[in-house]
Amino acid sequence: MSSSETVLSQEIVEDYNDSDNTDDLEKTLVIAAQESDARSNEYHIDSTSYQNEVENEAVSEQPHYEESHEKRSSLKRKREHEPEPGKHIKTNDGEAIKTGEGYAKVVATHYNLLEEKGLDERSKSRIVYMRNFHNWIKSMLINEYLTKIKDGKKHNAPVRVLDMCCGKGGDLLKWRKGNITHLICSDIASVSLDQCKSRYNDMKGRNSRDRNSGNIYTIEYIAGDCSRVRLREKYSDPSMKLDLVSCQFAFHYSFESLSQAECMIRNASECLQPGGFFIGTIPDANDLIARARRENSNSFGNDVYQVKFDCDVNKPPLFGAKYNFHLDGVVDCPEFLVHFPTLIKLGRKYGLKFVKKEKFYDYYEQMKNEGRQLLSNMKSLETFPPSENASLVGTAADDYLHADTFLQNEGKSNIKIGTLSKSEWEASSLYMLFVFEKVKNTWNTDGTPIYDI
Repeated sequence: MSSSETVLSQEIVEDYNDSDNTDDLEKTLVIAAQESDARSNEYHIDSTSYQNEVENEAVSEQPHYEESHEKRSSLKRKREHEPEPGKHIKTNDGEAIKTGEGYAKVVATHYNLLEEKGLDERSKSRIVYMRNFHNWIKSMLINEYLTKIKDGKKHNAPVRVLDMCCGKGGDLLKWRKGNITHLICSDIASVSLDQCKSRYNDMKGRNSRDRNSGNIYTIEYIAGDCSRVRLREKYSDPSMKLDLVSCQFAFHYSFESLSQAECMIRNASECLQPGGFFIGTIPDANDLIARARRENSNSFGNDVYQVKFDCDVNKPPLFGAKYNFHLDGVVDCPEFLVHFPTLIKLGRKYGLKFVKKEKFYDYYEQMKNEGRQLLSNMKSLETFPPSENASLVGTAADDYLHADTFLQNEGKSNIKIGTLSKSEWEASSLYMLFVFEKVKNTWNTDGTPIYDI
């Protein structure tokens, strides 16, 4: 996206992300929870006790939320797109799922059915460079915070990590290079988790044949929905203290409901040591809303990605703001907007202090010099103009106009640069990263933790 488009996006969604309005976020959360209960007929949240619990907490993030200005009763009305009680939604392969089960099985089925492809096949993907670029973003983020953690520890002290929603184990090598001690891999898709196990065993086998490679981290696996299951109860050692929790391109699935979001955040927080970090990557809800409003439509996209909203983009709910996301050959399932001021507030409840959020392109600008060699090694950017006998992945007429214009303006027509096609940039610029830090706590007389945030 151009800088002007970025500014426009921020202006359009200013009200969606406003944290200085006088509305009470806690009451809004209660209402959102009630609405979620009514829609899914599954989440039995005691709104009265929840409100009593949180009313004593100071409120610093208070988003302007348009629905809170309407009659409370309107929040409980069914949306036209929601299934009637007793009816079913379907997975991508047509399997019927009861409405009360939510969309977890839809997501799990999608990822279970994704074919595992080798490097040769992945290199033929239309979005191969964007995927490599995102992999570079993750590598830099993981390395940045593992380094911070190790700087605060004694030499050779153990480093334990939870890879929440690990998928097929795409980050296993990153943890190997980070020289961690122990890894917990958890995912809702059992087939993906089996592929993760296979990848780890292959990596361990290669490691054992290399005498100079040193020890490799130990690992354990948990099959389950991180937004519904308490992971700590499934750890090999439930008393284990973690240094880092990572959730890459998956946290947004938990914002289907308040109960799921809270479960996910508790799983990220409760075993983290003070000073440990929770890092992740998600689509930017503000940008998604901005693009839909700018198009004056509930759908938008290009030849690489498509988004179609199943909620009112002018009045999206805090939880359950569903949209269908398709990314060429990688994603094709329902997702949910993450209202970030709400995430910050929920994080505070579980001792997670907000550190930062950054768009991918901003993080790239920040880290490109430090990660220049890795950027090249991972083939994260496409060479333009292409080498002789090579072709560009983008096929749209203006996919490389930005790169060509840059070279002309710089007067450097005889050199090659690294870039992504315009279609890939538009998809990549939807994403952002976030970082939270676990803080120390004292204890209340009733045994509940008190966090100084």
